[in-house]
Amino acid sequence: MTHTQGAPGASGTPAPSDPFDAFERRAWGGKADAYARSFGLLCAYPVPELLDAALDATGATAGGRVLDVGAGTGTVAAAALARGVEVTAVDAEPSMVAAAARALPGADVRLATLPELPFPDGEFDAVIGNFVLNHVGRPRAALAELCRVTRPGGRIAVTVWAYPPAPGQSLLGRAVAAAGVPRPPDFPTLAPDEDFSRTEAGLTGLFADARLPGATARTLAWDHRVDPDTWWSGPAAGIASVGQLLTAQPPSVVAAVRAEFDRLAEEFATPEGLLALPHTALLAVADVPRHGRPPGGFRALLEEEGTG
Repeated sequence: MTHTQGAPGASGTPAPSDPFDAFERRAWGGKADAYARSFGLLCAYPVPELLDAALDATGATAGGRVLDVGAGTGTVAAAALARGVEVTAVDAEPSMVAAAARALPGADVRLATLPELPFPDGEFDAVIGNFVLNHVGRPRAALAELCRVTRPGGRIAVTVWAYPPAPGQSLLGRAVAAAGVPRPPDFPTLAPDEDFSRTEAGLTGLFADARLPGATARTLAWDHRVDPDTWWSGPAAGIASVGQLLTAQPPSVVAAVRAEFDRLAEEFATPEGLLALPHTALLAVADVPRHGRPPGGFRALLEEEGTG
């Protein structure tokens, strides 16, 4: 039976102390519907391969326990339910939790934030994070927490956006730059000791730092086919950092950015009037060791390294 922890219409979680996390909360706050209509369609692409990777050889067959972290409006969780597993889905944004709860009558949907999840050690057979590591200020601590709640022998599978970005992925940013709109100096970035290379080697290195040396990563590439107005609607609604930048501008500047967007988008136009936008993402998978967990668990590992 579906239930939510915390009030979907209220924050329900402590205010983040990390500037990056605080910015992410503002950028996505109340944006579930706008996300589902725009960027959510893009983020759905890796879901089948993500689930194939996460559920293979984990024991998470029918009745297995799967956690979807950063669930958004529930796309991954819904696909996992269709495979016959027991699904718990969490997100830090109340509007996302409310939307996922409506869409997932067979899942346990909760409000929760990384890097501290409200579950005991080893609770799940498989843990999935579709682009969630792109949206946390402490990705190393976040990954360690995913490890903590995965049982020994269970599996973790995550996606992140690759960098440098594919041409379609950078279209909106290029339009902003072409219109002469600078990145605001108060937009936060990850601390240098938290950041990692958005390459296959960089992502497996992040897993190795979390004492998951057997991780593998591969690149996913696809053309996202979308109506130009639909693609524009995401930032126009204030979604993500590009949306936060855009909605802070006066109407004349927004119009200038839209004009540049339309000009640059011609490169990707299809005969049907859609855009075919090339995107690349990284998919990484690792099994949690059956033996040799850090003494005291993965949270103790973070404290030992001074990042907890």
